[in-house]
Amino acid sequence: MENLEDIVERMESGELSLEELMNYFEDGAKLVKLCQNHLNRAETRIMELEKQSDGQWQEKPASIPNTD
Repeated sequence: MENLEDIVERMESGELSLEELMNYFEDGAKLVKLCQNHLNRAETRIMELEKQSDGQWQEKPASIPNTD
């Protein structure tokens, strides 16, 4: 995430050539994809067990409070 923030800061500086901007954009896109993959894997690992009326346990997505 820190690398992504650095890329955005450099791109917003106005001091880069078009080629440098394109290279940073491609690097940033790769980092965004990597972060999204990490989030997706984390989401699949975060599960809660819920006891059903028949006594069986079933996985369900964790109810994580929104911190926005």
